[in-house]
Amino acid sequence: MRTSTDYLASLDDGRQVVVDGKPVEHIVSDPAFAPIARTIGELLDLAADPANGMQVHDDVTGGPVNRLFTAPHSPEELRSWRDAAQVWADHTYGWVGRSPDHVGAFVAGFAAHPGAFATERGLADNVLAFHRRIVENDLYVSYAIIPPQVSRATTAHAWEGDFIQVGVKEEREDGIVVRGAQMLATGGAVADEILVSCIKPLQAEDTDFAISFTVPVNADGLTLYCRRPYAPGASSEYDYPLTSRFDETDALLVFDDVFIPWENVFVYKDVAGIRAQFFETAAHVLGNFQAQIRFATKLKFLAGIARKVAAVNGVDRFPGVVEKLGELASLVSVVESGVNSALFTATTDAQGVARPGAQALYGAMGLQAEIHPRVIGILRDLVGGGVLQVPSSVHELVEETTRDDMERYVSSPGISAVDRVKLFKLAWDAVGSEFAGRHQQYELFYSGAPFVVKGYAFRNFDYDAPVASVEEFLASYGVSELAAITEEINA
Repeated sequence: MRTSTDYLASLDDGRQVVVDGKPVEHIVSDPAFAPIARTIGELLDLAADPANGMQVHDDVTGGPVNRLFTAPHSPEELRSWRDAAQVWADHTYGWVGRSPDHVGAFVAGFAAHPGAFATERGLADNVLAFHRRIVENDLYVSYAIIPPQVSRATTAHAWEGDFIQVGVKEEREDGIVVRGAQMLATGGAVADEILVSCIKPLQAEDTDFAISFTVPVNADGLTLYCRRPYAPGASSEYDYPLTSRFDETDALLVFDDVFIPWENVFVYKDVAGIRAQFFETAAHVLGNFQAQIRFATKLKFLAGIARKVAAVNGVDRFPGVVEKLGELASLVSVVESGVNSALFTATTDAQGVARPGAQALYGAMGLQAEIHPRVIGILRDLVGGGVLQVPSSVHELVEETTRDDMERYVSSPGISAVDRVKLFKLAWDAVGSEFAGRHQQYELFYSGAPFVVKGYAFRNFDYDAPVASVEEFLASYGVSELAAITEEINA
């Protein structure tokens, strides 16, 4: 299995990543990307260590592979899959939203249902081959599955200008040439390959854009335009403990006539097929099971910051503070219970894949855009002005001319200034830094707009039973009883 050494050595491969109008020369050593690359490398090292229980025997290679890149086929395998995802989520404390297991789970779901890709072009074999490539090479795959926000009122075929959204410019005997853009490739700059598709519903006229393919990050003609990275602004790990480790760079992908060989194409000019790959396979439910495991881990970490802040400030017995901590506990428990319930209510589909219970999974997911801001809001209340009174940097705590003032005026009973400031610096990086602001926006739209996510919850909730219960109750009384009562009153 691949280690961090192998992974980091592979990143300087000529990929075109642009920041501040200039290509990044060396991804692995650049201040914007080195921290997250190291974190991804650490995840691979965890998986490569048999002691972490993340490996499963592969019948094809005869050796161990990452369990998270395979589809579970029994309740026991699903539980082991969840435990493996938890190892990675724990290592990042839930702050890396697109770790390799996210898209890895999607592709495992694709490969477990090749029939969804069984078109006249024989693209199902391409999906199976890509899945094998991920499994056997421990690939980190990101994805870009949302069109640029040119217009929300229309889809790509109606936009002014040719190929704003990535689409098929030319078909060749050996592959296709694509042109246009797609977003939002979180982690794309440090990934091995990027799955490019469209989860937004397309119209019949959008066939040129109804494609799904994978592309190496260093492909000729592909440019990644990253939003401003936050890691370079992290003056130290002490001052920005989250930013300095977990800043995933989101990127807009621009394809300038990029050649994609047929073997890397999974859906071709097929509007129905684009939807089928996500929702007629186990891809969407497996990928979002991983996402909710990660989200629950992050929420627990935020709750831990809140609890520790309350204790350090000596207010953790105040009724109002206990109420806020209790609300935090309730919010976190809703998501964690959704994960546990999805595991408990798992079913096995026709292809033998153990799928997490969709009602529980999407029910918790439907509240993500409301739960995260509320958790952040409670944490803000509890830290109050404490996150604003911290010194500008760690230097005030170590310099001879300033450290005595810090120890006298910034400490708390039983906790030194260094430890108190360290805690509140962490709290600020979670609620107030640029990194924190990006995460707030990110969690709001993690699985799409709120109406999309709640649509998943609606479609996967068993409304038949409660409606039947209401109808049964309504049938238990009627106008005849009212008439009898009226007659009795008149008598």
